[in-house]
Amino acid sequence: MKLKTVACLLAMSLMAAGCNKDVGKETPKIDKEDVKFEKEVSAEEEFVNQYPLTGIGTDESIESRAIAVMVNNHPKARPQTGLSKADIVYEMLAEGDVTRFLAVFQSERPEKIGPVRSARDYYIRIAKGLNGIFIAHGYSPDAKKLLDSGYIDHLNGMEYDGTLFKRASFRQAPHNSYITFEKIEKGISDNSFDGKSAPKAFTFLTEEQIESLMGEEAVSIKVAYGSPVFDSTFEYDEGAGKFIRYSDGEQTVDSETKEPVAIDNVLVIEAPHQVIDKAGRRDIDFKAGGKAILLQKGKMNEAEWRNIDGRIVPFQEGKEAGLMPGKTWIAVVSEAGIANDITLNSN
Repeated sequence: MKLKTVACLLAMSLMAAGCNKDVGKETPKIDKEDVKFEKEVSAEEEFVNQYPLTGIGTDESIESRAIAVMVNNHPKARPQTGLSKADIVYEMLAEGDVTRFLAVFQSERPEKIGPVRSARDYYIRIAKGLNGIFIAHGYSPDAKKLLDSGYIDHLNGMEYDGTLFKRASFRQAPHNSYITFEKIEKGISDNSFDGKSAPKAFTFLTEEQIESLMGEEAVSIKVAYGSPVFDSTFEYDEGAGKFIRYSDGEQTVDSETKEPVAIDNVLVIEAPHQVIDKAGRRDIDFKAGGKAILLQKGKMNEAEWRNIDGRIVPFQEGKEAGLMPGKTWIAVVSEAGIANDITLNSN
C-alpha cells in the first residue's frame, strides 16, 4: 500500500538494507543494559506498580501528574534538552512545514527541558487528554483563549519569563527559553495545582505477547512534513530493540547528556489538517479517528487510531493495541497522508 508523507524501508537487518543513506551516519549501537530494556519488559512480574504512560514497573508511587511541554524543533533549537526522558512525544505541524513537539513526562523528570516554544490549541487538547500540566512560552490567539478560560493547568513563559523560565545565552530568542523541573514544581506549588493525579494508563504488551509479535520487517521509517529540514527518520537498532530518531540527517540526542532518543513504539497517525488564518496556523482534528501504522521491535502493522476521552489510542481488529513497555513517539500527518503514499520495500 502507499501512504503520503511517509516512506518505510523494509529489510531483514540494518546491514542488509544499507539503511537510510540520507542520514549519512552509522546508527550508534545501544547497550540493552544502559536502557534497562530487559528488566522493563518483565516489569509486570517484578514490581508493585506500573507507570501509566510507559508500562515500566516500579516500586515507587506512580501518582504524579503528567507534565506536557511544548518543545521547539526549529533547526536553531537543536539539539534539544530533555527529550530522551519523555514518556511520549507528539510531533505535529505548527505553521508551514515547521513541526513542534509536545513532550510528556511522568515516569522520568529531566533536570532541564527546552527550548520551550509557544502553544497551539490542539497541543493543549492533547495535554488535557493526559490530565497534564501544560508548559509553553507564548501562544496563538486560539491557544490563548483556551488557556485564559481555565481549560487546563498551565505555566507560560509570557508570565514567568526570567523567573520560572530562563533564557540561554548560547542561543537567540525565540529559540532560547528553558525551564527546569525544579521551577516547574515551584510553579505547581505557587499556583496550588494538583500534582498527584496520574493519567489513565495505556494498554501494554505482556512479555509473551512481545515474544510472539508479528508484522512486516521494518528497519527504517521516514516521516516527511514538506521540508527535508523537518523530516524525521526512525532507524531500528536490533541490539537494543528500539528505534533511533534522526532529524534532517542528524541523530536526535540530548544537548547536555548526549543521551539518544530511543523509542519502543512509533505510531504514525493520519488526522485532518486545515489552515485557518493568513499566518498559516492550523487546526488539527483529533476527534475524527483514522488510519495509522504502528512500529514495534522492527515490525510494522496497520492500525487505526481513536480518541478515547481525549487520548490518541491505537486499535487493531477492534481492540486497543498493546504498546511495548517503554517510550512512544506519535507522528501526526495530514489527512491525505497514510491513504496515498507509504511505500514499502523489501529485499
